[in-house]
Amino acid sequence: MPKTLPRPPIVAILGHVDHGKTTLLDFIRKSNVAEKEEGGITQRIGAYEITTDIKGYPTNKITFIDTPGHEAFSKLRSRGANVADLAILLIDGIDSVMPQTAESIAHIKAAKIPYLVVVNKMDLPDANPERVKNDLLKFEVLVEGKGGNVPVITLSAKTGKGVQELLETILLITSDLHLQFAQENNPQAVIIETKKDRRGIVVSAIIREGILRIGDFISADGRKAKIRTFMSAQGKPLTEVAPSTPFELYGFSEAPNIGSTIELEKNIVQSSPLASTQHISESDKKIDLDALLNPIKEEQKLSVVLKADSEGSLEAITQALAKNEHISIVLKGVGEIYKSDVFLAKATKSIIIGFAIPVSDEARNLAKQEKVIIKTYNIIYHLLEELDEVAALLLEKKQQEKSIKGTAKILATFTIEGEKIFGAKITKGKFNLADNVEIYRNENPIGKTKLVSLKIRAKTVSEVKKDLESGMIFSPLLDIRVGDVIKSVL
Repeated sequence: MPKTLPRPPIVAILGHVDHGKTTLLDFIRKSNVAEKEEGGITQRIGAYEITTDIKGYPTNKITFIDTPGHEAFSKLRSRGANVADLAILLIDGIDSVMPQTAESIAHIKAAKIPYLVVVNKMDLPDANPERVKNDLLKFEVLVEGKGGNVPVITLSAKTGKGVQELLETILLITSDLHLQFAQENNPQAVIIETKKDRRGIVVSAIIREGILRIGDFISADGRKAKIRTFMSAQGKPLTEVAPSTPFELYGFSEAPNIGSTIELEKNIVQSSPLASTQHISESDKKIDLDALLNPIKEEQKLSVVLKADSEGSLEAITQALAKNEHISIVLKGVGEIYKSDVFLAKATKSIIIGFAIPVSDEARNLAKQEKVIIKTYNIIYHLLEELDEVAALLLEKKQQEKSIKGTAKILATFTIEGEKIFGAKITKGKFNLADNVEIYRNENPIGKTKLVSLKIRAKTVSEVKKDLESGMIFSPLLDIRVGDVIKSVL
């Protein structure tokens, strides 16, 4: 069995603009980076590792992801990459919860990772952490002392008071996650940024498993490369990188996508494409139900990112939609539909609904690229009617699927003594004599009938199960053809 070693936690910080994210990251970097190097780290690589003086935990190192806004975080999620082990929700102790704070909450919940709340600017007299805690209740964030278990740290990113407590809390929470790696395991690293400079394509990544070394042949997003050079977050050359280490890599001739996984070429397995939804531009067209069914089949709910022109409109629509248990709102906010909304919709397999607001050109183009549905409305009852209709259709389909007892495919038709007999193979479930049967051709229903005779090798039976073939007679007789699918319904 491979020997395992502790892996430093990977932490992402999210929050509203100007709430102190950059200030906090700068303070942590300057006071805790082992080499005490300050310049150009996050600008160059998008992540960095710190070494603390905190003892008593499996590791004293932490890797922070400094993503340029929520778009990059969402893009990583939409590509299926769980990069961060822990998220920090950073909130200004004076401004409290703001629009991008709500957006951050949605992103963190979509990532399904543990998180903690940091209330910043406690050096200012008007900072009010109790207000922040109460405001978070509106977004179903239950912190310690308010009926939940989400930790809250109060600090000043400007003075550094409370930062040490934050770092120890990170190590405490992640120690329970038992983050480990084995050097012998196949290496895997997640790409967090790409760019091009005079040396060629630069890929910034964080390794999560195994060891990558100079000279390794790798592949990411279908693009192959040989690792020519590694650079650390401090700009120092490396010969190899171990888990949780952020690094720059040179060797690709074409940039792979953010969120794709770097693996050794011999270990690459073709993965199935992510389920996607069909893009429908803002129009009076009805939402294409079939385009929605695959992404939300498991949840059987219509997942929605909701944007409106005002708080009043947003509240009215939210209250109306809350009455329908088959609709789930993953994010609601006021203002234009942006790229970050599209990324979130992609990550959560949602559609975007806008009321009396524009759609940015960037968001529209990205939605086409990522195959995300955007629908906008100017009349509220049109919005509610259409969403109710789609949710009802989803429920109807769910009930239909539950009522299907068996499925079979027609393999042959023949006539014996004037009786039309159909040879069928059971592909799912079972069929019983006297079952009610629905006939489908190219997934479209063409009629209903009843199973009045069921035989296996000329012997009459009462039941036929999966993978068996049988002869069937139906009444009334329908235009059933080879290739048709029949379903036994309860």
